[in-house]
Amino acid sequence: MPEDGWTATEANGAAMLMSRGLCLGLGIALGLKNTAQDRTRASAIVPRMANFQESALDFPWGEQLPSGGALIELQPGLLWLRMQLPFALDHINLWLLRDGTGWAAVDCGIADEATRANWVSVLAHPELQGLPLTRVLATHFHPDHLGNAHWLCERAGVRLWMSATDFNVARMASQSTVGMGGEAAAAFFGAHGLLDADAQAKIRARGDYYPRMVPQLPASFRRLMDGDRVLIGARSWQVIAGFGHAPEHLSFWDAANGVLIAGDMVLPRISTNVSVVDVEPEADPLRLYLESLARLADIPDDTLVLPAHGRPFRGLQRRIAQLQQHHEERLAELLAALQGGAKTAAELLPVLFKRPLDLHQTTFAMGESIAHLNHLWLQGRIERRSEGGVYRFALAA
Repeated sequence: MPEDGWTATEANGAAMLMSRGLCLGLGIALGLKNTAQDRTRASAIVPRMANFQESALDFPWGEQLPSGGALIELQPGLLWLRMQLPFALDHINLWLLRDGTGWAAVDCGIADEATRANWVSVLAHPELQGLPLTRVLATHFHPDHLGNAHWLCERAGVRLWMSATDFNVARMASQSTVGMGGEAAAAFFGAHGLLDADAQAKIRARGDYYPRMVPQLPASFRRLMDGDRVLIGARSWQVIAGFGHAPEHLSFWDAANGVLIAGDMVLPRISTNVSVVDVEPEADPLRLYLESLARLADIPDDTLVLPAHGRPFRGLQRRIAQLQQHHEERLAELLAALQGGAKTAAELLPVLFKRPLDLHQTTFAMGESIAHLNHLWLQGRIERRSEGGVYRFALAA
């Protein structure tokens, strides 16, 4: 079913590189513009997604989208808007919550002039009744969620609310880079078998990746932690921390009204990316992500899920089951491939990514390949060996 200008094939192609662990998303990671050619390139990046069954989910608003600066009221005091992204993943969903004498914003788009112009229009929209922003909440530090926070908070004179981990990672990344490029990232991927000179050069050239997307952060913030309850207007939102996709991603659950603002943790069409990067080379983000999904088991399946990308849907537990199955299948494919002997993460890319990848795409498929291999290695199901400075993985003895 086409959505947002993507065909089903293109959307499935975006699936496994959406928002790489310390990166924004497929389009930004690949530096793609939103053109038919680039969406075709995007569709070639990822393997078949056997678990994907959009028909198992319910979309209350059908194909309706808040395009062109429009707002859609999902419930009284809950507004859905979108900001365009100039990449293959061409949008982010944002949310406005009635907050007493104003509106609280959840996530804020990237730091560019188009996004800021869109916000000016949104804040003047009749639906807001001339009321100001009261605060900005960020689900996590990726540029499409946090990039415009400094401008928005400064313009409205309000506080940024988010997790301390992601705020401080963002501060560090905005001054240099965190796992997104430069010499350290090139060396890390080289140690996992990506030794092609062209690919290495492209990684080194991305040393200013995050600072270009998030040039500045608010000087202060208000910390949110797992289990906190945030009163926004008449609604009480439980904060749920999730891990694996970002260091400390926050979702917000309003049990009384049956709404979950999921951010990037659960998406209806594309699978949240889970990657290992150079700053934490022995990490097991896949374990953290799967554990985070399991912690959502008590939320009813008919909860209205508000994802950062795609359309609002019902069927949370059905979607979680799909995602769990998907990762189990990928792990099984890797174990089967290692029956033939030890291999590097780079050599295993064709197992996980069925279609040919160009060199630029390959560099961004590596993070997820390493994440799945690290998961098996740290479970003791496979071994990791260093041979000539390059890691190779083999079945455990």
